Amino acid sequence: MKFSVLVVLPAQEPLRDLATASLRGRRSVRNLKSVAMPRGFELDKSFGAVAIGSAESGFTTIAALKPAESKDFVVRGTIEAESPEEIPVGTTDRPIFADPQIAPFPYCSGAAQGTVVDVRTKLDVSGLAAKGLDGDKIAIAIMDSGINLAHLTTKLGAPPRLDVSNSWTPANSTTLPGQYPVDHGTMCAYDALIAAPKATLIDYPVLRANAPGGNVTGGTISVALQAFAHLLANYAVAYAPGGLPKYNGIVVNNSWGIYHPTWDFPAGHPGRYCDNPNHPFAAIVTALVNAGVDVLFAAGNCGSNCPDGRCQGKTTGTIMGANAYANVMTLAACLATNDDRLGYSSQGPSIVNMPQQKPDLTAYSHFVGSEAGGVGRPDSGTSTACPVAAGCVAAIRTKLPHATCPPVNLIQQFQMSARTARGSANGWNADFGHGIIEPVATASSLGL
Repeated sequence: MKFSVLVVLPAQEPLRDLATASLRGRRSVRNLKSVAMPRGFELDKSFGAVAIGSAESGFTTIAALKPAESKDFVVRGTIEAESPEEIPVGTTDRPIFADPQIAPFPYCSGAAQGTVVDVRTKLDVSGLAAKGLDGDKIAIAIMDSGINLAHLTTKLGAPPRLDVSNSWTPANSTTLPGQYPVDHGTMCAYDALIAAPKATLIDYPVLRANAPGGNVTGGTISVALQAFAHLLANYAVAYAPGGLPKYNGIVVNNSWGIYHPTWDFPAGHPGRYCDNPNHPFAAIVTALVNAGVDVLFAAGNCGSNCPDGRCQGKTTGTIMGANAYANVMTLAACLATNDDRLGYSSQGPSIVNMPQQKPDLTAYSHFVGSEAGGVGRPDSGTSTACPVAAGCVAAIRTKLPHATCPPVNLIQQFQMSARTARGSANGWNADFGHGIIEPVATASSLGL
């Protein structure tokens, strides 16, 4: 049986060329026969390679993540094993990591409750606008299934800002940014613009079939790894001394994750993703955050009241992988009409071995908004709560440089300014995190 895996390899010129070519959207012609691979590993040449710096330094510095400087690289391929339990761990200089399936977090049942008007009212978008906090010169990267600009234009009454030239177009894609079918990514883009209508969207179709290893209902973590590396190369480096950034801030929305640990390597494997802060994907996330990029993830839809069927009945410890990283903002979901927690919204604490106090905050979902799923269909799941919050972050970033308030500090500011949910005690709780997001209160606390 073949399993998709990621392998970390020490730097060699063919890998540097492969990583550079991947970032430029082309294929490398370098012969890879000289690169030593783990026994039984079959390289996927369509994936390219991703520079991750040095495992010993925690993968965190921007300079070390450039292909010319990186000491280690991630490649993708398959490995033969009789069962998941038989997947090897690799060697000291060639460790093997999981490349689990990832999927979006909408919730496909239940009538809509409320509309986008209710969400705007609860977020006090007019109050944000009065403070000049509208997302101008802030980019929101929608890591999803692709954006349909025509649908957004119809729903919004005018075309939103979309940065086509700096969006990510996978090497084997023939679809231009903003021209993907109306789907989950379009919903997320619409919801991100609720609080930040002047933000610029950047299209990263990590869940589409034309992304390497992707499909219309999900991809694998390797595709997200490659997309994050592209974002890092094209944006984070602009923050370096002497850089001329096109944007004053970058917010990354991720309304996806894994639904069950069985999508991953078996428990105890050192290369597992869902409970492993040392997985290579953590390298890219940490580098982006350290560069001043705000990263948000949805908590998931495995809440105890009405979990998604893919949760397989598991409703504890379901906030996993990157969705539970300490340096990202993790979103639960509630109704804008009455602030009630949506029963499918995943609850904390997160999976063992990861930061336990997740979710961080709660934002609104299950309202009529984009109608990307059809007329009258709700924007749903923690998939919606995440971009609603991403828009709030983008609004605050309009006048708050990352150098003044780094991403982790801004998460704390949102936590301290959150509204305690009805019936909840102050402080963190498993249902709402630190409470319901209040962007105007956060802005005021920061003196904006």
